[in-house]
Amino acid sequence: MQIPIESMNLVLLNVGFAQHNADWNWQNVSSPFMRIYYVTEGEALVHLCDKSVTLRPRHLYFIPAYAAHSYECHGVFKHYYLHAYEGFKNEINLLEIYELPAEVDGDENIEALFALLCSRHPDARLPESNPKSYDTSAQTSGYVARYRDMELWTKMELRGAMLIIMSYFLRKVRPRIWTRDQRMKRVLEHIHAHIADSIDVGVLADVSHVTKPYLIKLFKREFSISPIQYLNHKKIERAQLLLYTTDKTVKEVAYTLGFSDNNYFIRLFRKVTGTTPQEYRRSLRP
Repeated sequence: MQIPIESMNLVLLNVGFAQHNADWNWQNVSSPFMRIYYVTEGEALVHLCDKSVTLRPRHLYFIPAYAAHSYECHGVFKHYYLHAYEGFKNEINLLEIYELPAEVDGDENIEALFALLCSRHPDARLPESNPKSYDTSAQTSGYVARYRDMELWTKMELRGAMLIIMSYFLRKVRPRIWTRDQRMKRVLEHIHAHIADSIDVGVLADVSHVTKPYLIKLFKREFSISPIQYLNHKKIERAQLLLYTTDKTVKEVAYTLGFSDNNYFIRLFRKVTGTTPQEYRRSLRP
C-alpha cells in the first residue's frame, strides 16, 4: 500500500542543537507533535512505554506524537532536535500505515542538513531543554504563527528538508498488518475522510462490504478496539492538537470535530485522556 508524499503535511515547531552534561532527565513527557533527534556526541536513554532506546552518535531517532516517554542522561550528550506536527487533513496518517523504526543510521549529509536548518531558523531554537518551558500552548501558538508567516519559498525549503530527514526512517518502515486487508483500508479511509462527521457502524460496514458484526470482529482483530472507539480516539487526538495549537474555545473544538453535544465531548475527552479539555489546556499554560 502506497501513501502519497503530499499527505505528509509537516509543520515545523522547533529545530536546534543542544549540549548536555547529565542534565537531560525529564520524566513523563507527552505532546501532540513528533520529535526527531540526531546525536553527535555522547549517549542518553529514552524510555517509552514498551521499550528503552539508547541514543548513540551518528544515529537518528523518532518519537511519535502522543507517545509518553522519559529521558535519562548521565554524562556529555550533544544532539540536534526537530519538533513538528502533521497539519490537519482528512487522510490516513503516515503512521497509521507504516511502523517507523525508533532508530536508523544517520550520516554527514543529515548532520549538514540539521546544521543548515539551525542556521536558517535560529528563532526556532528551544528556550531551554525542559519540556515544561516549551511544551505549552502559549509557546506553541508563537511557533505556529512563525511558520504560518514564512514566505512560500522558505516553507518549501523547510518542508523539503523535513521530508529528506523523514526519508531516512521510511527506508526501514514496515507496513502494518492491517494494510493487507483492503476492507480495513476502506474503513480507515472513510473514517479519516469524515473525521468531523458522526459516523455509524452501519455505514462503515457498507463501505467494507461486510456485515456490522463481522466488521466489528475484523476491526477488533486488527486494532484491538472497536471502529467507534478508534474514531473517538482519533477525534480526541485532533482535539488535543487544536487545543494545543489554536485559540479555539472548547465548544468550537467540539463543533469542529462534529460533536453537537459539548458535554458529551468533554466526557469523551476525559475518558480518553484522563483530563477534561479545560484542564488539558490549563496544563499547557504555565
